[in-house]
Amino acid sequence: MAGDSDRPRRARGEGTCYFEQARSRWVAEANLGFDARGKPDRVRRTGKSKSAALASLKKALKAREDGDDVGPVDYRVRDALADWLRFGLPRADKSTVAKCKSLCRVHIEPALGKRRLRELTSKDVERWLEATATVLATSSLRHAHSCLNRAVKHAMKHDLVRRNVVELCEIPNGRPGRPSKALTAAQAEAVLRAARGSQLHEYIVVSLLTGARTEEMRELRWSHVDLVGRPKADPPVPPHMLVWRSVRASGDTKTRKSRRTLALPGRCVDVLTVLRARRRAAGQPCSGEAFVFATSLGTGLDAANVRRAFRAAITGAPGIKAKEWTPRELRHSFVSLLSDNGVPLETISRLVGHRNTTTTELVYRKQIRPVIDDGAVAMDGIFGRDEPPESDGGSAA
Repeated sequence: MAGDSDRPRRARGEGTCYFEQARSRWVAEANLGFDARGKPDRVRRTGKSKSAALASLKKALKAREDGDDVGPVDYRVRDALADWLRFGLPRADKSTVAKCKSLCRVHIEPALGKRRLRELTSKDVERWLEATATVLATSSLRHAHSCLNRAVKHAMKHDLVRRNVVELCEIPNGRPGRPSKALTAAQAEAVLRAARGSQLHEYIVVSLLTGARTEEMRELRWSHVDLVGRPKADPPVPPHMLVWRSVRASGDTKTRKSRRTLALPGRCVDVLTVLRARRRAAGQPCSGEAFVFATSLGTGLDAANVRRAFRAAITGAPGIKAKEWTPRELRHSFVSLLSDNGVPLETISRLVGHRNTTTTELVYRKQIRPVIDDGAVAMDGIFGRDEPPESDGGSAA
């Protein structure tokens, strides 16, 4: 009888199945040759019975043939999320990272975290989206979907999964969010009157009459404000402010188009002139890199402080429920008031720093009218110029 040494060597793809006493399991194994490092390339699967082990091996070989065996078998969705949060957001702002971590922890991991990534199906994702749509607003749902999508893409980049089923799923509408509002001209005048003498008076005037974002307003420096301009130049240069920075990790504006220079309406020039004089009289910095809108210590304002001070400032304005309004709606009001007074949509889009007119029309503009003329001139026409506030009234923002 021939010995084992006389047996012909098994060809590539041929397998064996044997019982392993130590583990009390059947082991099915196939030899596929050598990998790129010259190491033996074997596929091994186990089962409680011989048929179960062979079936598992057959499934693994089919997956290898179809290219679906990428990555560790036990690599799960939660692992993909953790890797993406750790390595996939190197340049993101801290607030963005915190928001992504919260969405992953609260809304993705409980539903999909234990699922093996290579076994994740579009049906799993669709069911998760349908369930999450009942608790999240549409914008938050889109952000949660984006987090999962980017995590799977990050896994694909590192050969941990073959395809991204998340990208194939459509995002349903979530819960209705809080609708944004815009002030009418009468309401805007009431807000400006109510804010006189308040901590945030100058901030509210400039924000409403220029349409700058709240993060751009909080980062505005005196070096970026010219209250005189160059009237004798050809053509004359009006008083203006440079919207070149914002409260972001990079210090840059939201988009390239957001970096813009805006002419200042007369009312803005008036209140900023008084604010600068008051700062000088109090011995506070009011030039160079000093904040235009600052705390009593000269430091920058944060979003929560601005929101509280804004609501306190407009309390008492006729027809306005202060708790229902936020500072960003001054920007919405700017767009709507210009549109209502005939400013072209293209001009409005350029003034607020949008890439195109779509966002201006669908998100910001609340009133639609025919078009002519531009921003600062229109605002002067809407509000005119009033008597500046008393020099001792109000405090530095």
